[in-house]
Amino acid sequence: HGNNITLNEKLFARIKAVYDQKDQANLTPEQNKLLEKVYNSFVRSGANLEGEAKEQYRALSKELSLLTLQFGENNLKETNDYKLVLTAPAQLAGLPQSAIDAAAETAKEKGVEGWVFTLQAPSYSPFMTYASNRDLRCKLYMAYNTKCTHDNETNNLEIVKKLVNTRLAIAQLLGYNSFAEYNLQERMAENSGNVYKLLDQLLDAYTPTAKQEYAEVEALARQLEGSDFTVMPWDWSYYSHKLKDQKFQIDDEMLRPYFELSKVKEGVFGLATRLYGITFKKNSDIPVYHKDVDAYEVFDKDGKFLSVLYTDFHPRDGKRAGAWMTSYKEQWIDEATGENSRPHISIVMNFTKPTKDKPALLTFGELETFLHEFGHSLHGMFANSTYENLSGTNVYWDFVELPSQFMENFAIEKEFLHTFARHYQTGELIPDELVQRIVDSSNFDAAYACLRQVSFGLLDMAWYTRTAPFDGDVKVYEKEAWKKAQILPVVEDACMSTQFSHIFAGGYSAGYYSYKWAEV
Repeated sequence: HGNNITLNEKLFARIKAVYDQKDQANLTPEQNKLLEKVYNSFVRSGANLEGEAKEQYRALSKELSLLTLQFGENNLKETNDYKLVLTAPAQLAGLPQSAIDAAAETAKEKGVEGWVFTLQAPSYSPFMTYASNRDLRCKLYMAYNTKCTHDNETNNLEIVKKLVNTRLAIAQLLGYNSFAEYNLQERMAENSGNVYKLLDQLLDAYTPTAKQEYAEVEALARQLEGSDFTVMPWDWSYYSHKLKDQKFQIDDEMLRPYFELSKVKEGVFGLATRLYGITFKKNSDIPVYHKDVDAYEVFDKDGKFLSVLYTDFHPRDGKRAGAWMTSYKEQWIDEATGENSRPHISIVMNFTKPTKDKPALLTFGELETFLHEFGHSLHGMFANSTYENLSGTNVYWDFVELPSQFMENFAIEKEFLHTFARHYQTGELIPDELVQRIVDSSNFDAAYACLRQVSFGLLDMAWYTRTAPFDGDVKVYEKEAWKKAQILPVVEDACMSTQFSHIFAGGYSAGYYSYKWAEV
């Protein structure tokens, strides 16, 4: 359908006629930007191609559409189908009660005896952080990190190759050497040289500290397990958590009672009221797509209607993993009437669910995720442009992550935490010394975390700066692509590419560096 629009010769002739006269047309900056954006989007979607090349573009873009869909479906199916069923209480050693209760609840939902752990973040993360049984940690880690590599109908290895080669073929058909060159033309970074410059600067700055962090975690593990112990990827969360606790006496389970979801939501909305003057009012009359979803009307500081905001917080079957913001309806101003048509925005997460005894209690990481996605939603809600496709988050992709990264910083602000962080049972305000420990520990393992992001950026660029089709071994290519940023020992069968939806089925192809770009 999109091709029928962008490859329509008569329509493009009209757009080009306007574009060719733009210097005489006395346009406002916004009109000029719109014209440029529309013209470029047609050209970048094959409008200037002729004859056979045009049909080739049509076939390639259709194939790309189907491949991204297939990639995402396979990833979702593998994530949802896996379950680690435990039946002996001894297998739960080390796990906090909240994780055990959630696993019992999942087992009940799935109709099995015992406890069930899944590859969804609220189940996977606590298990990798707290479970004492190393073999089980390894088993769950390998299930997660070999997703879509198995010899079955959800294997993505061939799809990865096809996606990379299809994007390359489209870019070269349009006159570019690589897909990265094509994509980065419309980015703040402009070219792959600037992306690599950033990634290399971060590598140089963070690698020595990241190696030191690994050595410290390994030293603690050897103290506990013996002098020849090697910290493997399935050990990292477990022992680094022990080290963090030893250094700062802080732990997610200690903080969780203060982060009851409904209170966190009030806190985050209240923060927006204090920073920006906006207010939120739940409206149950607005239809929603699932019973877990709430709809809010958002009002500006002068009381005018600003936006509808949908919140969708918990995992469920058929919902993909991760967290994101979506605009269901963008904002625009009707030029004839002057009416400002306001946006409909959603924020979606996969937070720890409530159990029969406890409300949904978040980890500190989940609080940060909430603030991150909320930053995106603010970007969407504050939209105030004449034209829909210039409004809200319709900015250069490597600017998109700026409001989200900005809002994350409030997670360690005492003044903000004091507005909502009360113990869900006693009502006690989070103690100052606990807040201080959060602040003190906020840079714990920051270098390792930075290099992890850099490794994803390197992998993304390796796939999309290629100038020749790929027909090698995906796993081997991946290991070579990001080896400079790897701190932990390499695991032979693990593969990120087959489940890396951001760069294969999302908008981050030749764009994963955007997180670090915006943060810097």
